[in-house]
Amino acid sequence: MRTYSKNRLIYAILIGLCMVGFWLFENFYTPDTYSSSKRTSADTAFPTILFPNSTTGEIVHHSHFSLSYNEAYEQAEWVAYVLRKEHLTYDDRKRPYFIEDPFVTTKSADWRNYKGSGYDRGHLVPAGDRRFSLQAYNETFYTSNISPQDREFNAGLWNRLEIQTRKWAKRYNTLFVFTGGVLTNGLDEIGDEDVAVPKYYYKIIARKNSDDIEVLGFLMEGFEQNKPLQDFVVPIDRIEELTGLDFFYQLEKEHQNRFETKVRLEHWKF
Repeated sequence: MRTYSKNRLIYAILIGLCMVGFWLFENFYTPDTYSSSKRTSADTAFPTILFPNSTTGEIVHHSHFSLSYNEAYEQAEWVAYVLRKEHLTYDDRKRPYFIEDPFVTTKSADWRNYKGSGYDRGHLVPAGDRRFSLQAYNETFYTSNISPQDREFNAGLWNRLEIQTRKWAKRYNTLFVFTGGVLTNGLDEIGDEDVAVPKYYYKIIARKNSDDIEVLGFLMEGFEQNKPLQDFVVPIDRIEELTGLDFFYQLEKEHQNRFETKVRLEHWKF
């Protein structure tokens, strides 16, 4: 009887140690980094002249995308990346851990802010657009590349827009994509670090057309809506007004006005 009680005590201690170990791993283990450096890959280098401005000055260039981090909202105000037809592969990649971005001066928000919040860790640069290399895929799991999103919206309307973007990459060969949440005062927040929950999200897609540029801007409220994607197209000026950002500001003003003030759906195949 004494041996039985002793064994039960040992088993209880072992189970307790396993539970403590799992809790420590879950709450404190973080892989070092997914990038060996901030050096940009030539194949995915974003044209400097197309970068938006940054309201914070905290611009980070990873190997396969760039971002402007806004510490006050604990997320990127924009990400920018090149999506080429040849980037779209069906390579099977194992999802890595979400980790803080070591190249953001203040470090990006910890992924644990999202635990139990009811919101998805919504990718800004979609992992599905970066399957062509392990590093490119893993980089999308920096927490600087995520924003809280309603789950139905993330899996529904937002996902439909990402799929359509890939279709355009296949059709037009090369796209320049900007994505982010609209960050304003008074937003709901989650986690110990007060990660802001955007009410609206935007995506701007540009492509070259001969010597010109064609641009589409999407603005979506962050809940699932069964409407055509065309219903969410807005002038770039509208997105700039809400975000305080200036897209394509390095281009000539006359050139900007041509495609920022109006919607030109006829140049895009839905």
